[in-house]
Amino acid sequence: MLSNPRARVLCVDDDDDCRVMLSTLLQIQLVEAKTVGTSAQALLAMQAERFDLYSLDTRLPGLNGFELCREIREVEPYTPILFFSGAGYEADKKRGIAAGANGYVIKPDIHGLLRSVEHFLRMAQSAFTPAIPRGVEVNILGLSALKLRESLSAC
Repeated sequence: MLSNPRARVLCVDDDDDCRVMLSTLLQIQLVEAKTVGTSAQALLAMQAERFDLYSLDTRLPGLNGFELCREIREVEPYTPILFFSGAGYEADKKRGIAAGANGYVIKPDIHGLLRSVEHFLRMAQSAFTPAIPRGVEVNILGLSALKLRESLSAC
């Protein structure tokens, strides 16, 4: 179980059953999960909301997962991205990492997925733990140390 129950993950997968499974598994781990089925829906969700981790499939309608990963990296350089895909060739993994992902788990490795999600959320959470002034609520996940310092100095 993660220590930050407000961690938010955007899961992008074109399969309805996989989206339901991902959402359920993450909620059990006290992680809020939003699921979408296309790259276009993912980009819209990113504009409207903030996420601490992105979970992507490689095969998506419109932009494929690799292209979506590159798009996310342009606007979210620090937020972890994890591929969870049935495309299990070594070339697929290398392509995912080259696109900017932090990790790659092959379906149906649920235990590997949950370990990776927990790892990336904990790593992001503990990467920089500032002394936050009383009364200031800051979500540390996904922020670089520089961005966090800038946010705090504006207080």
